[in-house]
Amino acid sequence: MSSSNPRTHIAIIGAPMDLGAGRRGVDMGPSAIRLAGLNEKIASLGYSVEDLGNIEVPQPESVTPGTEKARYLPQIAEACTHIAERVGEAMSGGRFPIVLGGDHSIAVGTVAGVASHLQQQGQKIGLIWIDAHSDMNTPESSPSGNVHGMPLACLTGNGPDELTGILGAAPKVRPENVAIIGLRSVDAKERFIVKQTGVKAFTMREIDERGLRSVMEEAIRVATDGTAGFHLSLDMDAVDPQEAPGVGTPVKGGMTYREAHLAMETVCDCDSLLSMEVVEVNPVIDEHNRTANLAVELVMSVLGKRIL
Repeated sequence: MSSSNPRTHIAIIGAPMDLGAGRRGVDMGPSAIRLAGLNEKIASLGYSVEDLGNIEVPQPESVTPGTEKARYLPQIAEACTHIAERVGEAMSGGRFPIVLGGDHSIAVGTVAGVASHLQQQGQKIGLIWIDAHSDMNTPESSPSGNVHGMPLACLTGNGPDELTGILGAAPKVRPENVAIIGLRSVDAKERFIVKQTGVKAFTMREIDERGLRSVMEEAIRVATDGTAGFHLSLDMDAVDPQEAPGVGTPVKGGMTYREAHLAMETVCDCDSLLSMEVVEVNPVIDEHNRTANLAVELVMSVLGKRIL
């Protein structure tokens, strides 16, 4: 591997965020994923691995939720700013960032960091969002006020200024460069936002009908059209709860074990991946760390582990 390729050096960044979700426990996700041997297994593929530790995130018990429309918004914005800065530093140092969540609100920080790094070079970012949910609520549309249902809206420029404006201009990514894969749970008002925004959304029905490979190839085309490459945001609830029981918001009828691996392998093959995150691993409701173990397997597939 040549040292000029940033994919030779991996930076692991933990984001133990539990403020954006309704159910507690995902703040332990980074520990569970590390416990499943992430760093050692990545190193076994020949990469240089640097673990930058966790960013500081306050416990929900130590702060007040604030507005019910976007609970813990100032604290989430501050944590996402720290994530963005850490991701930007890693990329400036020629490292490929892998961020471990935490709830999905951390994506606002991760993508802001990558987008800001690329903007300095006059380049744009694409985004592949693998998730059972579209995460495109706004404080006005959200039935819960939980910010982990809002990050993709924020990244496409539709949300609270505290989140849309992290490290500079909004939107972080153009909607026409966003592909959502694995949708099967969308709130009523959110459906309108998804359609109006113009992101490319692939539901589980499309995966069933077309096959995952066809869906992934189109998603990669969307995310690489006029961009320097794309960020991969992997919510473990995209995988069926039979395979990934320990997630923030499980919804039955998700991707199979092999489909999840095929998605990662297809991303690896295209060679346009700039950064990734794995979110919503909740060890509190997991079985023997199965979900974190699967998360590590999927990261390995993205980074080039093969059957033969």
